[in-house]
Amino acid sequence: MLTPESIWRIFTSCQALRQGHFLLSSGRHSDQYVQCAQVLQHPEYAELLGREIADRLGVNRVEAVVGPALGGILVAHEVARVLGARAMFAERVDGSLTLRRSFSLEEGERVVVVEDVLTTGGSIQELMALVRGCGAEVVAAAALVDRSGGKVDLGVPAVTLISVSFATYRPEECPLCRQGLPVEKPGSRAQAPNG
Repeated sequence: MLTPESIWRIFTSCQALRQGHFLLSSGRHSDQYVQCAQVLQHPEYAELLGREIADRLGVNRVEAVVGPALGGILVAHEVARVLGARAMFAERVDGSLTLRRSFSLEEGERVVVVEDVLTTGGSIQELMALVRGCGAEVVAAAALVDRSGGKVDLGVPAVTLISVSFATYRPEECPLCRQGLPVEKPGSRAQAPNG
């Protein structure tokens, strides 16, 4: 089992922790950002972290692992590989997550939902609603990084590899905005309604 310290060493060696003024997919602002893509671009780390999530989940009989595009695609793929399940991703269409590319879930299928970074839980909750709307069962959730510091309850067994508690701000209360610092949007979501 990997320790949080060994996982952080991987993230820092890949320069995944960034400092600045960031617009998060939740719509909140922060002076710190974890760019998981910097880690996942290395297949050996993607495989190692996917295996770690799958091992910690301890779930039996999973038919599919679903993550949101873009951040959850590689995580879903690597976790599914270990669990012997199908890997899928949901995409935003008109602002809502949907299954495209002929992906489908069957009634009663057991599904794990995954994400790269969990901040408010909004994206994973939306993904869980999509899976349940297909008649499938969400048996667990997982993320590489929990930015909430353990504050988000997803209502299903959940695994995160590392937990951090970075300050986030509503845009109207952001001290970085008051300082006039330009904001960067490093995530993949085009708009940030409720993430």
